[in-house]
Amino acid sequence: MKISPARAAAFDALVRVERDAAFASEALDARLDPGVKRADAALATELTLGVLRWQRLLDFLLARHTKQGVHSLDVEVLLALRLGLYQLRFLSRVPAAAAVNDSVELVKRARKSSASGLVNAVLRLAARDSHLRAPVESLLPADLPAAERLGIALSHPTWLVERWLARFGEASTRALLEANNRPPRFTAAILDVDHPEQARSALAQSGFDVLPGCWLVSAAELRPARGPSPRRSSRALLPPHVLIQDEASQMIPLLAGVRAGHRVLDLCSAPGGKAARFALQVRGGLLVASDVHLHRLRQMREWLARAGVPTIPLVVLDGTQPLPFSAKFDRILVDAPCSGTGTFARNPEIRWRLQPEDLPALAAKQRALLREGSAQLASGGRLVYSTCSLEPEENEQVVDEILSSGRARLVDVRSILAPHLLPDVQASSLFDPRGFFRTMPPRHSTDGFFAAVLEAAPAG
Repeated sequence: MKISPARAAAFDALVRVERDAAFASEALDARLDPGVKRADAALATELTLGVLRWQRLLDFLLARHTKQGVHSLDVEVLLALRLGLYQLRFLSRVPAAAAVNDSVELVKRARKSSASGLVNAVLRLAARDSHLRAPVESLLPADLPAAERLGIALSHPTWLVERWLARFGEASTRALLEANNRPPRFTAAILDVDHPEQARSALAQSGFDVLPGCWLVSAAELRPARGPSPRRSSRALLPPHVLIQDEASQMIPLLAGVRAGHRVLDLCSAPGGKAARFALQVRGGLLVASDVHLHRLRQMREWLARAGVPTIPLVVLDGTQPLPFSAKFDRILVDAPCSGTGTFARNPEIRWRLQPEDLPALAAKQRALLREGSAQLASGGRLVYSTCSLEPEENEQVVDEILSSGRARLVDVRSILAPHLLPDVQASSLFDPRGFFRTMPPRHSTDGFFAAVLEAAPAG
């Protein structure tokens, strides 16, 4: 039997995510070549990201119909089961027979024919289960701890739910988990501040409905006007100086207050979205973009060229070590590698890879980056430290260490961000009581970002 292109692409992407620790977006893009129909690409995206978002719940439901534990199954068999069950539970327009039959054929295609009977039996049992689409809470033991209950019902690791319950409380944690399971808004940054309407018009002509952003004047929410569109071809349709970028991420470089003539260092620059804005702001100054990985800088150079961004110097370096620059910089961005707990809606696979012991290791690297970056600041210069993490170990605790040393002070930059915001947006809604920039997915409809703007203490 012929397998639908969408299910085949989703299955292959999920195998790469599971076996090779690939990012789902990259694995999916590799399968969505220009010849794939738009509807197939849209379904493949829905299936891939949906299975990853709801993985724990799917495994819980599958366990009701299997005698052996789901995690004892071969990877290909488990993924075919998850893929089939996701369609049965969440996609009412997909015929049950199509979901079941294609999952069986995918197992055969993966050379696991001996398991095809198991996949067929389990999914047919699930399709007939009267509780298939019932609230999962009704299937859980009444005495199950809150973190375990929420972790299963809303498909997150228990240890993360426990952390968030302790910090945010149950109502806010539930809202966060629910937000993490919704597809994020598809937003663009319009970098051409002198001709924004031309960019919006070009986007409309490329097949998008162009709506205002939620926060920034220069942001746009894009919705395909002529049916669903795959991720890769959507980027190919973009005019120059327009980048696909989460709206909170777009705000980070604005916090630096870069002006013409400034010397700017983007210390952890790849994939380059924030450097792109800096490149158009420095005008006669200097922008240096660096990253520890050469291949990422090469990809960044090609990507920025396609976006029409001026060529900038790219330097391979380890930012946790003393930096090789003799000159000081007026503005430095340390957009630090982090756990990514603020991006679970966009990158659902991360929630299953992250472990508690990763947080202190990441925090040590972040402190080193901040230490070396701040040492390169000119007198009176400013450094933006940012992450897409919700965890205090990676955010305020890292910043507090340098603040307590007296080498820098925290700067209130609400007045710097305010001119970039829509007229009905108050800058204070994006900052916490201490003056840290902070977005939360359920409240701001963006990724979860943290940022602090630090000013170098006067010499002497």
